[in-house]
Amino acid sequence: MEIRREKAESGNGYDRVVKFLREQLLNGELKAGDSLLPERELSAKLGVSRPVLREALRALAMIGAVEIRHGIGTVVTKPDVSILGEFFTFVLAHQPNVVDDVMQARNAIERQAVRLACRRATQSDYDRLAACLSDIIDTIRTPELGGLADFRFHETIVNASGSPTLINIYQSISMLMRRSHLDRREQIIQVEGIEEFLIDHHRAIFSAIVERDEEKADELLGRHFEIGSDFRRRATILKASSGSSPLNTP
Repeated sequence: MEIRREKAESGNGYDRVVKFLREQLLNGELKAGDSLLPERELSAKLGVSRPVLREALRALAMIGAVEIRHGIGTVVTKPDVSILGEFFTFVLAHQPNVVDDVMQARNAIERQAVRLACRRATQSDYDRLAACLSDIIDTIRTPELGGLADFRFHETIVNASGSPTLINIYQSISMLMRRSHLDRREQIIQVEGIEEFLIDHHRAIFSAIVERDEEKADELLGRHFEIGSDFRRRATILKASSGSSPLNTP
């Protein structure tokens, strides 16, 4: 019974500490660089024991929400999205058909992002997109480098949206999307017409963003995903008809 009480206190105490930090950040009462109250005061304020408070702060430090500085105290920090990306990858890796599911999420994120990019993109964003487009053309016959160039083009669209929420969500699943780009590029590289499609469609999307044509950019991006799926189906048929076993598309 005593062990159960300790576990309950630890769990409830952790939730209390996390809720406190979250609410303080959302209310603007805390920001990155601010120090939390000293341990004794904070534990009294939250009604948790000091060992439970330390455990909760260590857990928050592991995800980058705070930094425990010896001799100074606990300081609020801005979490590194790459850490959250690692976390999401482990969580999603247990789900069936995870890559296909992530691609559906990607579709929704990018189509909203491209609309925002049409409104908000700067000359620097155009320059980065142009560089990505050039990389797509230069690496069109190299699946690995081409897949990476393709991913960076789409990532740049999301960054050009200027939406911290979309950017952070996209970055949190970027590991899985990078893998998907590489795997799928290897699948479709032998399909007739794929090189022209990849170059022409990315160029058209880029032009629509520069022209600030939201409807056209959204329509092109939607068609881009649909045609890409069709090329993957054709690659599977091509592989099967050549005498090899069908691809196990992720």
